[in-house]
Amino acid sequence: MGLFSRKRSPGTSGSSRRGQAQARSATTAHFREFVATRQGVEAYYEAETPREPSALMLVARDGEWTRRKVPGLRDGARLANELGIPFYEVVKTGYPDSVRQWNERKRRG
Repeated sequence: MGLFSRKRSPGTSGSSRRGQAQARSATTAHFREFVATRQGVEAYYEAETPREPSALMLVARDGEWTRRKVPGLRDGARLANELGIPFYEVVKTGYPDSVRQWNERKRRG
């Protein structure tokens, strides 16, 4: 199973698969750019909730972060491995304090 792939029903159209491939490519490109331009980046997997889809949040050493949807835990771990960065599950580790501090600095202006 490829990164971000889902089981497809027999009626899944080619355009739907192309759209998924484009989304996967855009997510990977965004994350690669984030990792290449920041220091100390780590990946945090956020499990799906009733209100939010599962996501991968990348956090730089200074607390700056970015988030994108991913289909599941394995996909997030695979992407973090591909990017060469540490991978954590938020439910087990929580978010680093630097995220809260960065958000607070941004709020203050």
